[in-house]
Amino acid sequence: MDSLVLYRKYRPKTFGEIVNQKHVVQTLTNAILRGKIAHAYLFFGPRGTGKTTIARILAKAVNCLNLNTQNRSRVNLVAGQNVIEPEQRNGYEPCNRCSACQEINEGRALDLIEIDAASNRGIDEIRELREGIKFSPTRLKYKVFIIDEVHMLTREAFNALLKTLEEPPAHAIFILATTEIHKMPQTIISRCQSFSFHKFVLSDIIKRLKFIADQEKVKIDQGSLELIALNADGAIRDAESLLGQVMAMEDKEITLEEVKTILGVVDISAVVEMVDYLTAKNAAGAIMFINKLVEEGYDMEQFVKSLINYLRKMMILKTAPNYSLSVSQHSGGASELDLAGKNERSIQQFKNLIAPEFTAEQLAKIINQGQRFSSGDLVRLIKLFIDAQNQIKSAVFPQLPLELAVVELLGEKQG
Repeated sequence: MDSLVLYRKYRPKTFGEIVNQKHVVQTLTNAILRGKIAHAYLFFGPRGTGKTTIARILAKAVNCLNLNTQNRSRVNLVAGQNVIEPEQRNGYEPCNRCSACQEINEGRALDLIEIDAASNRGIDEIRELREGIKFSPTRLKYKVFIIDEVHMLTREAFNALLKTLEEPPAHAIFILATTEIHKMPQTIISRCQSFSFHKFVLSDIIKRLKFIADQEKVKIDQGSLELIALNADGAIRDAESLLGQVMAMEDKEITLEEVKTILGVVDISAVVEMVDYLTAKNAAGAIMFINKLVEEGYDMEQFVKSLINYLRKMMILKTAPNYSLSVSQHSGGASELDLAGKNERSIQQFKNLIAPEFTAEQLAKIINQGQRFSSGDLVRLIKLFIDAQNQIKSAVFPQLPLELAVVELLGEKQG
């Protein structure tokens, strides 16, 4: 198996390979087709959503020696919007074959300067950048500066960068990337074209993981892919890293139980069982269950994170008027959603935005459990488990903060 980590080995090399972020890709490719390249871009959004990947692809596209510019005048206008026809894709895609593309792909392009602002945040580094930007590119058409985690720059460094952005040379392009847009000075934001990157939906992450597993000739079941995707929290890079961790065992057929053991995570059924103990006010049962998970080697911090996420969904279902549903009980103890008089579009919207991973049965279950709690109970539950999660890393026993939260919630009621 190749020693290169998966997220680097399968990093997209063209705009067409980008998963999600269609709004970003369409705007950038339109600009390339029209020859309207900006001098400064600001990419912001959660980690692992493709900011630096798209930055590198953009750097290749503007410098590609084989870019087909003849298609620039053939962009159709439909209802005032630019629509790029599929067959015109070569008009903006880097070829990945010319010397410029290859130098960038192999990380040896002298005119692509990448700066990690987290470790190079001072004014001296920006002054060096300002001095270097005066010189024309060595080999490429444009000198491209990618500054990652740009929000980490000092105030003085931001002021120095601002001077450069105000009067940039024609051969320079800046791409700033940040996970914390609220820490960016408005003066910097106003001088950039800004693009918001979104977390990936579950289905896109699963599709990507399946593609990589197939390429690596590893058989992995759907349940395992879903569990890995869920624990990536919308970050494609995290999902690929987790898949690489699982594949490191050199097993060509990976099962759900192996994924649980290797990653130390618990699937939704364990969270549901824990909430059942809480609804039944069974403190002893909850504590025994927690210790069973510890004995089986599960990560308590990850379990509490999943539990908090589940309770958050429950709270939203209970308090958001458009999503407030009920569950009807049938003979044999079965339950199902009662959709009478409810807006099915709202239900689907909830699933897409809040719980895309839930089946109809799981949605019915969480609603049923939520009926056993008041809104105040859920707020208290979530706050206590957030405190427990923060204490787990420093606890003598990782399960102790969770046990204390359970006793505080249920102990008095049982006493």
